[in-house]
Amino acid sequence: MASQANRSEPRRAAPRLYLVTPQVSDLGAFNPNLAGALGAADVAAVLLRLAAADERTLIGRIKTLAPLVQDKDAALLVEGHAELIARADADGAHLTGIDDFNGALAALKPERIAGCGGLYTRHDAMAAAEAGADYVMFGEPDGDGRRPSFAAIVERVAWWAEVFEVPCVAFAGAAGEVEPLARAGADFVALGDWAFADQRGAVAAVAEAAARLAVAETAA
Repeated sequence: MASQANRSEPRRAAPRLYLVTPQVSDLGAFNPNLAGALGAADVAAVLLRLAAADERTLIGRIKTLAPLVQDKDAALLVEGHAELIARADADGAHLTGIDDFNGALAALKPERIAGCGGLYTRHDAMAAAEAGADYVMFGEPDGDGRRPSFAAIVERVAWWAEVFEVPCVAFAGAAGEVEPLARAGADFVALGDWAFADQRGAVAAVAEAAARLAVAETAA
């Protein structure tokens, strides 16, 4: 049974979904999938991952996608490219690693969102929060597709939720990870490439994730 002190603490808001796109180059093919995913559930943010291109092309892709996301009251974040965010009308950037995060702050703050992932130690996570991160992300794959064990990800999320006020995004590697990450205390649960590659379509994958979030919230 919870102590009186615990019962008196303010409850965290219900977790929300955060979509992570595959690397995007063909907007004509991708836009309908993203539009469907955004219409399938409440989505807080979309992290746009861009295939390599020249600066003008990158800005054009971001500007094309921004209204699609923002008209759904979701934030459009871009992986890296902090120097392009303001010119491309995005809401912020997601940086990987504390060094890249610190290097991008001047281009983003205070008008834009600055999120940080690639935080493999508690020290780096705390350093990002102290530097002004709007959120930290745990559990996303590294450049080689490797992740910590799922038990370690859940433990890190639970530790963060217990101690810190800066929001935490927990990366779900499959639909079955959504509910336990939400139960652990994630403020947002990120759905990666698998949601867009789902054979049923992105609409079904996102709707299922939202249902799993609702189950976690009901059981809280």
